[in-house]
Amino acid sequence: MNKWYIHELQILPDHVHMLIQLPPTITPAKAIQYLKSGSSRVIRREYPELEEWLWGDSLWQDGYFAETVGRTNEEAMRQYIRKQWEAEPSSSSGL
Repeated sequence: MNKWYIHELQILPDHVHMLIQLPPTITPAKAIQYLKSGSSRVIRREYPELEEWLWGDSLWQDGYFAETVGRTNEEAMRQYIRKQWEAEPSSSSGL
């Protein structure tokens, strides 16, 4: 068991918000690397037809944003993640 705990998760059309607890031996950068590479392998295996839509070898963008909860109130972070669908533009708006 890796002792990673996902406390909040919102998957939006073009990005993911996650509140994840990691052991002190795993850096946020390493965690992102594991999440992106592991999910890419699973998605590519389950949906091989996506290959024709991908540009280059990468499924995910290179960048990411990470913040520690120590600088922010944890409950505020949870609420922010939970409300992401409310902030998402409506698909009927033409965007």
